[in-house]
Amino acid sequence: MSYVERLFSLTGKTALVTGASRGLGRGIARALLEAGAECILVSANAERLQAAADELSGSGTIAGTFPCDLTSRDQIGGLIESVKDRCERLDILVNCAGTTGGYHTFDYPEEEWDRTLRIHVDAPFFLARGLGPLMAEGGGGSIVNITSINAERGFPDNPSYVAAKGALKQLTKGLAEDLGPHGIRVNNVGPGYFRTDMTSGSWDDAERRAQRSNKTILGRWGEPEDLAGTIILLASNASSYITGQDIYVDGGWLTRGL
Repeated sequence: MSYVERLFSLTGKTALVTGASRGLGRGIARALLEAGAECILVSANAERLQAAADELSGSGTIAGTFPCDLTSRDQIGGLIESVKDRCERLDILVNCAGTTGGYHTFDYPEEEWDRTLRIHVDAPFFLARGLGPLMAEGGGGSIVNITSINAERGFPDNPSYVAAKGALKQLTKGLAEDLGPHGIRVNNVGPGYFRTDMTSGSWDDAERRAQRSNKTILGRWGEPEDLAGTIILLASNASSYITGQDIYVDGGWLTRGL
């Protein structure tokens, strides 16, 4: 294996991916598996999670599947204990689970506000708190939080999503400070518009699809595989001196200031 191959290889590493049953999370899990990592898959929907595991098993070793409602502190605690019981080490944690909300401020249900913040902010924090010691015991590792271009801008009818992604962006910087001395790097990856189940409403509308394509420099939407290289970079030893950073994979959307 060449020096560059060793830098990016994830062979011998164990990763946990939340939101792994579909969309970006499934694509991230596939990339990690194909780079050599064993993967623990986490999702709220047990049926979709098993379907994802069945599909991804051809790409590498599935180290476990754990249905978990990330709005529940009790279930997060149970997930942490299960991982610690099952795994001797954890090298990579990717917080990809998400929800979009979608209400105007005047009409926003309190429970939906709470749900969005719990999934996007609380869950990444409590997973880092609970699993960070396991990562540290193995010599350190990498946490990758999936934020969004909406951490940098407003977005109509979705104040909780904008607030949550902005908070996650800053949480990452705080975690990077706390966990760095333990050998754990923490970074953000912020996707632009990607073609997934979550964005199907915009993708299926030809006018909105074209509007969003035209706002990027590259003139197209992202596909889940467009995240693979960035995720592997941050998960691997190739990024051993990178922490507390925001990397936007958005086709140039934010560069245009839109």
